[in-house]
Amino acid sequence: MRIVAGLDTETTGLAFADGHRFVEVGVISCDLDTGKLLSSYVQRIDPQRPIDPKAQAVHGISYAELAGQPLWEQVAPQFHAQLARAQLLVAHNGVGFDIPFITHEFARVGLPMPNVPVVDTMLEGRWATPFGKLPNLNELCFATGTPYDPNLAHGAAYDIAVMLSAFFKARRKGFFRAPAVDDVPVPVHYGVAA
Repeated sequence: MRIVAGLDTETTGLAFADGHRFVEVGVISCDLDTGKLLSSYVQRIDPQRPIDPKAQAVHGISYAELAGQPLWEQVAPQFHAQLARAQLLVAHNGVGFDIPFITHEFARVGLPMPNVPVVDTMLEGRWATPFGKLPNLNELCFATGTPYDPNLAHGAAYDIAVMLSAFFKARRKGFFRAPAVDDVPVPVHYGVAA
């Protein structure tokens, strides 16, 4: 069985270099070949700092809602274990946002970023929009016939669920190849493919 882990994060702001932290992380793991759900892990986190009003306007999580939630130091090992057991990570805007943020936050608590290939459904989803613009998650879902509710968007569990649904639908149509996972060497005999 090959495991694909869809992931998403919600943060106090856009730049970890400015001291921003996670307020929620999530990972949903499925069998890459069948799409069968294997596990789901979503956890809110006390960031120990205020949330930027612009970030709160996007994800709708207030600092008051995070009172009593575990700290990142407590959450990081479980989140790391979920990512490390996968053969493929899938994230929307993962390369530009989630993966660098996760890498930084893991390093802050002494954990390495798991060396797992990534499919970024935003960067690799230009086929889903007119003129090849980068799709937002709503546009990706529309292109794949995946129901999308803007009122539920920007929560880790919801965003991962619809992203994975869109990923599997598009994958069945030949989009979103899994690098290093799908690449199977073709036997060659005397310089000619067998």
